Amino acid sequence: MQRLRLTQVVKRYGDKTAVDGVSFEAEPGEIYGLIGANGAGKTTTMRMILGLIFPDEGTISYGGEPYSKHLKCRFGYLPEERGLYPKVKVSDQILYLAELRGVKRSAADRALKEWLDRFGVPEHYGRKVEELSKGNQQKIQFIAAVIHNPDYLILDEAFSGLDPVNVELLKETIASLRDEGKTIVFSSHRMEHVEELCRSVTVLDRSRAVLQGDLRSIKSRFPKERVTLATARPMEGLERIDGVLSVKAHENGYDIRVTDEAAAQRVLHHAAAANVVTRFEMNEPSLHDIFIRTIQGANRHE
Repeated sequence: MQRLRLTQVVKRYGDKTAVDGVSFEAEPGEIYGLIGANGAGKTTTMRMILGLIFPDEGTISYGGEPYSKHLKCRFGYLPEERGLYPKVKVSDQILYLAELRGVKRSAADRALKEWLDRFGVPEHYGRKVEELSKGNQQKIQFIAAVIHNPDYLILDEAFSGLDPVNVELLKETIASLRDEGKTIVFSSHRMEHVEELCRSVTVLDRSRAVLQGDLRSIKSRFPKERVTLATARPMEGLERIDGVLSVKAHENGYDIRVTDEAAAQRVLHHAAAANVVTRFEMNEPSLHDIFIRTIQGANRHE
């Protein structure tokens, strides 16, 4: 099995500790979320997984085995920064990269054409990268990461530069690779993307894991503090209800932050007594909300 396991991994650069005792496991057929603010240790962790740098302490294992050079051909990496040569044709550099990973040129050429067809850009085969839009450059960089059919896929800001239609296309593609049994580590500043794709997450803050585990379990530990309310006529007095922290009106109703579920029920009773309630929903906390609260809480305790 291609299980990826990090155990108490530490990486230092002089007096600075970039990663401090991070542990997690990603299973085959899983997309594992690795999130944190800039400088939290995400990139260093990904580089250690890829064998580009090595831990000072702790271990990383791949299917129970330590890192070795033959693993290089089993990794696929989509970095946040684009790394393709702008003045080189798409076909020339993708085929070259595939050959470096042990793929015969004829097989790589077939795979490239299949990927270009899949992404709806077969005409880019012979074009230079600099001639493409940012979104299409990102598609080509994604193809470069998967052209050799890797077992382990590390995706950093995979949807950068993509419009909503192509974001959905790439989401579907990543999910299909998961279903093929790939072990995927996914990092993004867009929490909604992590929330939609990932089963488990690790939140890093200043080199340490401050929250991790199954996303459903994590959400169950946080209170429901957001209420969506819609009524037939405009409402008044919502902000004066005990336990209501804020009220934001919009075209389709109100977004309300409350202290607890009891406050949410008071909102419902108030609205029902004065109006016709067309929608009332207590929303579970978003990953964005959980991330902000966790980071703020970790910083307050230091």
